[in-house]
Amino acid sequence: MPERLRAARNKCVGAKQTLKAVQSGQARVVYVAQDADARVVGPVLGGAQELGLEIVRVNTMKELGKMCGIEVGAAVAAVLTA
Repeated sequence: MPERLRAARNKCVGAKQTLKAVQSGQARVVYVAQDADARVVGPVLGGAQELGLEIVRVNTMKELGKMCGIEVGAAVAAVLTA
């Protein structure tokens, strides 16, 4: 599963960008860190569930950040459609 996020050419990282991608129908798979604040990831999860998107849970924000190729933690990320 993490390989898909690492290899994705089109992805977004962070709550605001991911929420926008979900709302606009561009997100294909949403990744959520288990240790992220529920207030931050709640709207993204709600939108993803509403649309029936695949949701992949990752243990920590640090691990998700690393999967995205960034030096800091990330609460949520998404693989986007072309």
